[in-house]
Amino acid sequence: MAAADSSLRGSEESSLESEGSRLLFEESRMRSPGPMASWESELTSIQHALKFVLKLKDEFVCPICRGVVLNPQQNSCGHIYCFHCLQGLLESSSPSSPVCPVDGAVITPAEVFQDNCCKREISSLEVFCTNSPACASVVALNHLQEHLRSCQYELMQCTNPGCRTVLERRYLQEHLSNTCPHRMEPCTHCRQLHRLSLMQDHVQSSCPDVEVDCPNSCSQTVPRHKLTEHRVSCPEVQIDCSYRRFGCSVQDKRGKVKLHEDAAVNHHMLLVMRSNTNLEQQVGVLKEEALLRQQEVQTDSLVLNGLQKKIRPLLQQSSSHEHIVSTAQRTLSRQEDVLSTVQLDLQQVSRGLGSGLEELEQLRQSLNAVIQEVSAAEALKEHLETLEENLKRQSGLLELHTAQLNHNKQHLQELEATSYDGKLIWKIQDFKKRREAEASGQAPCLTSVPFHMGRCGYKMSIKTYLNGDGDGRGTHLSLYVVLLPGDFDALLPWPFRQTVSLSLLDQSGAGNHRSLSFRPDPASKSFQQPAADAVSNVAVGFSSFIPLNTLETPQNAVYIKDDTLFVKVKVDMTGLDQL
Repeated sequence: MAAADSSLRGSEESSLESEGSRLLFEESRMRSPGPMASWESELTSIQHALKFVLKLKDEFVCPICRGVVLNPQQNSCGHIYCFHCLQGLLESSSPSSPVCPVDGAVITPAEVFQDNCCKREISSLEVFCTNSPACASVVALNHLQEHLRSCQYELMQCTNPGCRTVLERRYLQEHLSNTCPHRMEPCTHCRQLHRLSLMQDHVQSSCPDVEVDCPNSCSQTVPRHKLTEHRVSCPEVQIDCSYRRFGCSVQDKRGKVKLHEDAAVNHHMLLVMRSNTNLEQQVGVLKEEALLRQQEVQTDSLVLNGLQKKIRPLLQQSSSHEHIVSTAQRTLSRQEDVLSTVQLDLQQVSRGLGSGLEELEQLRQSLNAVIQEVSAAEALKEHLETLEENLKRQSGLLELHTAQLNHNKQHLQELEATSYDGKLIWKIQDFKKRREAEASGQAPCLTSVPFHMGRCGYKMSIKTYLNGDGDGRGTHLSLYVVLLPGDFDALLPWPFRQTVSLSLLDQSGAGNHRSLSFRPDPASKSFQQPAADAVSNVAVGFSSFIPLNTLETPQNAVYIKDDTLFVKVKVDMTGLDQL
């Protein structure tokens, strides 16, 4: 166990030393005037094929690659190397002993520097063109690539799509214009440009102006784009007799059908008359039905008028019930006072003379009338309470119907926008207002309608933070996708493994969409089967999808137009079996 720990520490120390050597070399290179110049990096691929006018000095030969030194780096021992050769030597050698291949001196990255004097001498060396002896040019080494970009003997590949011909630059223009079988030429019929190698197929199958034989063998030739128009008058086309809707079953070529129509006028007239008779009978039946419907409408109108007449008094009565009840209550209070007074008077009368019996009878009648008025008032009060309860019940039912209608409307909108092919284009309007609301903390994020991978496939949706989320908050727009619980999750393979692409669509028409993709991590809980009682899994995507300043003022695209943003998601459905 101890030996294994020692070996591990040794490996780690070696790795740290190697990394330290590399960092020292990089630091030394940064202290030098700069990285390898562009002309030197371009010459790396032909470094060993260069032919110098004068014999190359030994000190200008890299001891590592044995070619001319490019971007010379000098060690403390005095030898110079190509920059990329020295870098490769440091990376491949033992961390503690990178040595010079000439004298074995230890190479210390901190002591390596760029030899600019040697670099100037090497860059001015004269070399033959790499296309010699065909090209007799002699140029300075640092101007060789510039010469090759215009050398007439340099090998070039034809730029016409589909052509793989390689030829010297001096023959390229003639090849492009006159001899390349893949060049663009105008069609002799429609004058549209087409690739010469495909011209014959164009003429034979798709050119609209080529004269072709009638497909119905009528012996006429017509331009291909007029075949549909010709069919209307072609005598060989199979058509129905024009009296087919009256019962004639003849079907033949146009010419024969015309002869049939001229010869069978009487028969056709009989068919027309028979059809008219049937129509007259149907019209008669419809008139009778219409008369019955009219009578029913009149009856319904009378019933409706009667109901309206009955409803009006009820409405008026309902509006006046409260006033009547309040009046009845006041009357009842007064009558109770009167009743008390009457009872006192009755007691006094009972003690009085017999002549007071008639007055007592009158008082009893008055008392009975008061009791009847009180009973009527209480009945009106109970009726009013019943009407109020009915009104509350009807209002509650109306609120339930309104809520259900709004729910059905929202559900219908979601069904209309639902996609089943693994794709969704989400239109986000009022971008500026929504982003400001999110920045102030009013709305944390926006969520799209769900989309599916097939009728019985995975269910997902898009989430976006217009003002950014996590590392991108306040600086970037964030885009995520999230797996939702679906009706068929129990039949689908888990975890979810399909590649997902998220895009911001360019509205300028140039098609410069911004897209990022990711492949799900099978070990992440975000791509496991969602729990049936959960709202969704954890969203996954890009917290720094695009900087906000690039989104609002892009260089070669228009992502926000009329304050509207379009987001697209596409799931790669390759290898996904449909249930």
